[in-house]
This record gives sequence, structure tokens and C-alpha cells, in this order.
Amino acid sequence: MFAVVRTGGKQYRVAPGDKIVVEKMDGAAGDRIDLGEVLFGSDGGTPAVAAEIIAQAKGEKVIVFKKRRRHNYRRKNGHRQQHTILRILQVGDAKYERQAAAEPTAQAQPVAQPQPIAQPQPIAAEPEAGTAPKAARAKKSKVETPTPVQSQGAAGTTTPAAEPAKTQGDELAVGSDVSSMEGPAGDADVAQPAEPLKTQGDDMNMTGEGDASAETKEA
Repeated sequence: MFAVVRTGGKQYRVAPGDKIVVEKMDGAAGDRIDLGEVLFGSDGGTPAVAAEIIAQAKGEKVIVFKKRRRHNYRRKNGHRQQHTILRILQVGDAKYERQAAAEPTAQAQPVAQPQPIAQPQPIAAEPEAGTAPKAARAKKSKVETPTPVQSQGAAGTTTPAAEPAKTQGDELAVGSDVSSMEGPAGDADVAQPAEPLKTQGDDMNMTGEGDASAETKEA
């Protein structure tokens, strides 16, 4: 069963158990009131309608802004309308029956405690490509000289590796090393410098000097 009621200048269609939001009415939460202005009932009459106040609340904020151009007039205000929340308890002979809260049948199971999380093991940092140890870099810097390899002949005999050819600069360097190694005791063994070559003019000079010495003897 339902009815149409009017309150706060508005009309509402209500039935037992409905919740409606109307304009502010006097009373506190939990008070019982009667809606006297009933316009229509589903049975054709005007049944009595009883309701209960659930709460006194406010509506959403509404911004009110006023402006007058060329007069430097600006006004801005906010407004929240006062509301009353009702629950319909009775419409005529029909009444609202409160339902008891259902008790939980299943017992609450114990909540499993979380297990401690294993801490991750620290990972050793690998050396970067350009940061090698100093000892390894020192070994790489040393250049190994290749050793001469002796090759075996057809009959199984080994032939010594060919020595590199010596140049004129190498011979001069060896001669200077030998002369520097000899001490003062070996000066006698050093070869004397060769005498300059005699030319034909030197021979003629020598013969002329002989003739002049012979003439002086005869005189």
C-alpha cells in the first residue's frame, strides 16, 4: 500500500519502509512524527502516514554569484540547504516491520600469521671492464720476446736458427763497445793508425831532397 503526501511544498509517493529527504522539520533523530497532509491513498481514501526522523543533514553546496557590469560589483556566496531524512513507518493499516540483524552462523576462522620474508643475500659487485687490477695490467704491459726455434732437418739433425743480418751501423756500435771495454793495460794491443798513402808528388820531393844532400856532401 502507498500514499501521496505533501511537505515543504513538494509531493512524495511513500510506502512502508521507504526513505525520503524532505525540507527541514522540527525534531531530533529518532523522533516519530505524523505527516498530516495526505493527498491520495492506494485504497482510494486518505490513510494516516507516520514517519521517523533518521537524521538532520545538509544538502550539497550551491554557489551564488552576482555581477553588475561597468559598476565593479561582484558578490559570491555559498549555500547548503537544510534537509531532514525520514523513514516511513506506517501507511494506513500497513506497518513497517523492522528486521533483526542476522547473526553470523559460521565461526570466524583464525587468521594465519604471515611468515617472515627471507632477506636477499648481498651480491658481490663485479669489476668493470676498464677497472682491472694493477697486477694484471702490469703483466699485460710486458711484451715477451719470441725465442728462436731450431728446426730439424730431414735426417733428424737440428739446424740453428739464422741470425739476423748485421748492418753497417751495428758494426760501428760493436767496435765502439769493444774499445770502451778495453782498459789502460790493453792500450799496447790497440792497432796503430795506418800511415797516409804516398802520392807521386811526395816521391819527387823525396828525390829532390836526396840530390840536394849529395851536392852538399861533394862541396
